[in-house]
Order: sequence, then structure tokens, then C-alpha cells
Amino acid sequence: MPNFFTDNSDLLFQFNNLDYKRVVDMAEDNYEFAKEFKHAPVNYEDAMDNYRKVLELTGDLCGNFIAGRASEVDVEGAHFENGKVEYASGTQENLKELTNADLMGMVLPHKFGGLNFPLNIYMMATELIARADASLMNIFGLQDIAEMIEKYGTEEQKEKYIPGFCTGQYTGAMALTEPDAGSDLQAVKLQAYQDEKGKWFLRGVKRFITNGNAHVHLVLARSEAGTKDGRGLSMFACIADKTVVVRRIEHKLGIHGSPTCELQFNDTPCELVGQRKFGLIKYVFDLMYRARMGVSAQALGISQAAYEEALMYAKDREQFGKAIYNIPAVANILIDMRVMLEYNRSLLYSTGMYVDLKEKLDYTIAKYKKEGKSVTELSEELKYVTKVSNLLTPITKYILTECSNKITYDALQIHGGTGYMREFRIERLARDARITNIYEGTSQLQIVAAISGVINDILKENFDKKEKKQYPGGLARLANYVKEIRGIFYDCLKYVMDKKDSAFQDVAAKDLVELYSYIYIGYMLLDEAEKDDRKIFTANRYIITSLANAKKNADTIKNELFSDLLHSDKILIQ
Repeated sequence: MPNFFTDNSDLLFQFNNLDYKRVVDMAEDNYEFAKEFKHAPVNYEDAMDNYRKVLELTGDLCGNFIAGRASEVDVEGAHFENGKVEYASGTQENLKELTNADLMGMVLPHKFGGLNFPLNIYMMATELIARADASLMNIFGLQDIAEMIEKYGTEEQKEKYIPGFCTGQYTGAMALTEPDAGSDLQAVKLQAYQDEKGKWFLRGVKRFITNGNAHVHLVLARSEAGTKDGRGLSMFACIADKTVVVRRIEHKLGIHGSPTCELQFNDTPCELVGQRKFGLIKYVFDLMYRARMGVSAQALGISQAAYEEALMYAKDREQFGKAIYNIPAVANILIDMRVMLEYNRSLLYSTGMYVDLKEKLDYTIAKYKKEGKSVTELSEELKYVTKVSNLLTPITKYILTECSNKITYDALQIHGGTGYMREFRIERLARDARITNIYEGTSQLQIVAAISGVINDILKENFDKKEKKQYPGGLARLANYVKEIRGIFYDCLKYVMDKKDSAFQDVAAKDLVELYSYIYIGYMLLDEAEKDDRKIFTANRYIITSLANAKKNADTIKNELFSDLLHSDKILIQ
């Protein structure tokens, strides 16, 4: 009987090495919640044991039930008839099982019936579910909607919405994009207006809304008449009633089990969440942390599934009298896939630690302020952690989603022509992976989001400490390679900044971000290699490859290989 948690040695390594005590202590209010809520942990060890049990339960459901339905869900898909969206029958069964297992309120507070789990544990569950069925993750992952209401809503709003998420009664949707406002959310036009009694209503169209048939919608809308930028946008919550009309669902390349809807809001009653005018400049950006982390975990789950399919096929498929697993060219592809998987997973859960710490510091500071306690030191720490989170979240989304497309591509290649056929699982995985580096911000936008932190060298103090560290044995050689990459980065950064050309900086951003990621991931893998000898190989292959890639990045920047952008009008002729 497969268990997607216990059968994954690398995921177990990440879980067993979580340095989580401070985060969990803050999340559980130093275990004061245990006095009020029966299922709250009484200490750190109890919390970690509970997390493990829930992940084992999730792994069992994914391995023995959800994964087996994924092909049928893909074929049937969500369907739209007579103005109503219906999930595929397999999706309906999956949601029942997740609900019965009390997993639909995984990140929500104890007092509303949730499990109150930190982000990284939620991301591990998300990875497991995406490995089984990536489309199901899109529904499971929208617990974030309730979390935003918990964070910024009134007490009445929390009582109204959050318990329904915990019981599985409600699913959520994040209604942001519109026909003319995709990545550029400042262009949102959907109108929010008040009647003479001060009640709010929504009027307009939203497009490409994941799980748009949900019970609860979190809607970005223009509350300030006459405005045209982000300062006129606010966030609203509403129950999907007859005034919310699904106009159609999209016919997509992949993730067929997750309906993507076009919605018409026809004077829909709603409630303002938080403060007016903060919808985009604060709440959406806050929501993006978790949304981008969720998609990263989804991409990782797809990658894991693709790797396993490729490995199994390579061992079973014989050509020229031997399994293709024994052909060096094939084995090399599989090794590359495995290394990508492991550094992707390390990056995801390292970033998750910073986001977790940021969120728990936010919570603790607010609590201390109410109690009249000093928050000076915690506030300074929060500033730094926020900067790191702002940097690593888009880098994580960029790397993991691009790698997922590469891994699924290579996995299909190993299958040869058979992998192109629908009878093989890899065909679906390759389709499902393709959306990950598009939604919740394309790869290009992740570069834009990360470049400021890279230019400002946010991780300098961290890198300085790592550079002074004495790594044992052969790891010292690898540490010198990372130091060399860092030197290349600074050389390239100086070259870019000395030009004092914003356009040049824009086109060099991708190479600078990649150079910075090599340093961060390289040091992270070195630390892991000290804990587990098996990680030495991963660190070796990643760092040596990254050094070669760093030299290519440097050549691109210093030889100005993208200078042809200055002549794009002459090159891009019909």
C-alpha cells in the first residue's frame, strides 16, 4: 500500500530536519491553546508528532485513493451545464475524503475548528496532493481565502466564513483577474459600490478564476469611483448566490479537475475585508505569499510524480537487450531530475521557514502590543525576515515551476513515443505542469519581483557567515566553488549598475537572479550534506553545474548578448 509521505525519503529528510521550535511555540501561543482546545498540542514534541501523523494520513489518502482517480478526473473534468459547474465524480469523492479526514481547515485556527498548522506542514500536504492529482490541489489550496479573512476580517466575518471552510462546507475562490487585467491588477475595473444604507455590492466581470464555482469569493474590486490605479482597489468577501453567474468554464490544456471560470457579479451583496484602498497594495501582496508557495508545492508534487514514472519506465523498458535504465544517457537524465527534485524541495521548505517566521512574528507582535509588552527587537527581526521572504518567495516560484516543466519534459522524453499517448500518466503530468509557471505570476514577473532584493544583496549577512564557515572534507572544495560563484555575481552586479541604464538592468535581471539563487541553494545544500552523506552527491552535482551556469550568465551580461533588444523592431519583422 503506497503512502506518498513515508515512501519519499527526501521529504522525510526535510520534515525530520525542520528547525521549527520557535515557529511552533509562537503558533500555539506557547501551548496556551491546549488549555482551551482538546486537540491542540501540549508541547513542541506533541505538535511535531501530530504534524507527522496528519502527513502520514494525507500520504495514505493520496497514495491509495486520490492518485488512482486522477486519470478519470482528467478525462471527465469539471463540466458546465445549464449555468452550473459540477466537479468530476472523482474530485467529489476526493473532497469528501479530505473533509472526513479534517484536512480542509489545516491552516485555520483551533477556535474555528481548524488544525492551526504552520505553512511548511501545509505545503508538505500540498506537495502530496499535487503528486496524486494536481487539479485537486487547486481546490484544497484555497484555504488561503479563509486565512485572509481570519487575518484581516472582523470578528463577525470570521465567525460567518471560517468554520465552514474547516468543515468542508465551503470552498473558496480568489477573484482577482479580469479580461483586461491579468498580471496588471492595477487595471481592475469590477465595481464595488454602496447603497444609501452603506451596504456594499459588486458589479462586473472576473476571468480565469480558479474554482470559480466556490461558495466563498474573495474579490478585488474598485471601491473608489474615478480612480484608475491600485490605490482605488479594496478587498471584499461574498457568498456565491444567484447574483454570481458562471458565464462559462475554460477548456484548458491541463488540470482538468479544477474549473476555471468566467464570472459575472450582478449587484452581489458583499462585505469589505480590512480597510478601503488596501486591496491591492497590501492584501493581494500578502495573499501572493501563500499563493506562490502553493503553486511551488504543486509544481514539486507534479515533478515527483513525473520522476517516479520515468524511473519506473526506464527500469521496465528494454531496448537493445537491456533496460534503458542502464543506458548512460538515460541514467544521466534521471540523475539530473533527482538532483532538481532535491534542491527544489530544499528551497521550498527553506523559504517556507522564513514565511512561517514572518507570519508568526506578525501574530506575536500584535499580541504583545495588546498586552503592553515591548516589541522593538521583534519588529527589527520582522523587517529582515519580511525582506528575505519577499526575495525568496518569487525565486522559489520561478525555479520550482520552471524545473517542473523541465522534469516532466524529460520524463516524457524517456518514455519515447509511448509517453505521448494518453494511456500513460506522464502525458497528463506534462500538461498539468505547464500552467505552474504561468498562473499566480509568470516566471518573468517573478524575476521582476525578486530583482530589487538581489540588487540590494538582502542575504549578504547570511552569505558572509557561510563563506567563513569551515566545511569538512570534500565539502570545502564545493564551498570554494560557491564562493567563486559569489564573486562572479558581484562582478556582474557591478557591471550592470555601473552602466546606469534601467533598460539594461531589466534585461540583465534574469541572469542576476539566477546567479543569486546558485549561491543561496549552494550553501543550503552544503549544510544539508553535513547532516546526511547522501546529500553530498546532490550538493556536488548542483554546485559544479551551477558554477558552469554562472559563467554562462556572466557571459550573457558582460558580452551584452541581449543587446539585440535595441534593434527588436528590425529583427521581429513579418
